[in-house]
Amino acid sequence: MTALVIYKSEDGKLDGLGEKGRRAYAKFRKMIEELSVGQTLGFSYVLPRSPPHHRYFFSKITGLFERQEQFTDFDRLLDFLKVGAGHVDLFPGQNGVFVAVPKSINWEKLEEQEFIEFHRAMNDFLWTPYAQAALWPHVNAEQRYRCIECWHWDFQTH
Repeated sequence: MTALVIYKSEDGKLDGLGEKGRRAYAKFRKMIEELSVGQTLGFSYVLPRSPPHHRYFFSKITGLFERQEQFTDFDRLLDFLKVGAGHVDLFPGQNGVFVAVPKSINWEKLEEQEFIEFHRAMNDFLWTPYAQAALWPHVNAEQRYRCIECWHWDFQTH
């Protein structure tokens, strides 16, 4: 498999990034131009992650980590959020009961659209009474809701 990163140059044309990328893009373009009628060509592409969205997401989660009272390890909070958002693989556990194992949100392993969908699902999960009770077990339901509301508001205005 050939990795190819393309970009739009200042003259408005697509090109490969770097010398190696230019050669790979030229080869790709040639393959497309030489396709015969009815011939097919398959390819995959990845929507690159957005650095600003990545920073915003982790800033939000850091803010939540600092406010919640259940988790002492940031990665365990992130695992809880992944499971709650359904960003998991299911594996058979003991007695045939499936176990949810959080998937990676690693920069290289998760493209932007999937990251956006995970972020949305995580936000939806955090508005549930279950998530709020898990994060703030020592306060009542109204106070838990206000905790999420304040956290959400802080990250909507920044």
